[in-house]
Amino acid sequence: MIFGRKKRPDSEQSLPAAEAADERIAEEVDETAEPSSIEEQAALWDAEFDRDWGPFDIDEVDLEADADEVQRLDLGTLVLTPFEGMTLQLQVNKETNTVQSLLVGDGQQSALEVAVFAGPAKSSMAGEIRSEIIRTTQAQKGRIDLAKGPFGAEVRRALPVTDPNGNPAMHVSRTWLVPGPGWVLRGVLLGKATFEPDNKDAQVALEEFFSALVVRRGTAPAAPGSLLPMTVPQQAQQQAAQED
Repeated sequence: MIFGRKKRPDSEQSLPAAEAADERIAEEVDETAEPSSIEEQAALWDAEFDRDWGPFDIDEVDLEADADEVQRLDLGTLVLTPFEGMTLQLQVNKETNTVQSLLVGDGQQSALEVAVFAGPAKSSMAGEIRSEIIRTTQAQKGRIDLAKGPFGAEVRRALPVTDPNGNPAMHVSRTWLVPGPGWVLRGVLLGKATFEPDNKDAQVALEEFFSALVVRRGTAPAAPGSLLPMTVPQQAQQQAAQED
């Protein structure tokens, strides 16, 4: 197949943020909530999500198709499709020269942090990871909402932090978890799109970017839940060499 998101019928375009907001759990998930009921609702939303429109596994696409002239960034474990105005920062382990995660900005005050984890070949760890996020947030006295997002269940949380001036503040984020064959892709939405979840324009570029990601799991053994490192793109290596 030629790589690209399949065009949805007009009646099935990507879920608007306002509709996702209408589906969210009305009350915060507090420390007294029953974990089983939370996880059951999230599992139902996950089951409704169809990965036919991405993110993709490398075996599901043809990146070499002659008809596909899109210029992509290949990070080994992850292949990116840049968009106009995109900024990219790589969290690199200097000892191994591997990329642990990446931060993509849309130029409009929103950003998306992306990482890939090993997962079971024929099942999903998304529920386990989400439950751990909920428990960690509660332990840190943060606030949690669950919502039906564009990629299944979405975790919206606010963590108490201290700003650079020593004043109390809240770190707000939205987390997407998408399982594939042997991997789990995590996207953490930051900035304007988290403060304005009903604003479709504030998230559409990053949602489309996340949908177009391609995961190349490889055959190297990795414990489920462990981080799958990426490599610095060849373009970036060449640029760095020219600057030295």
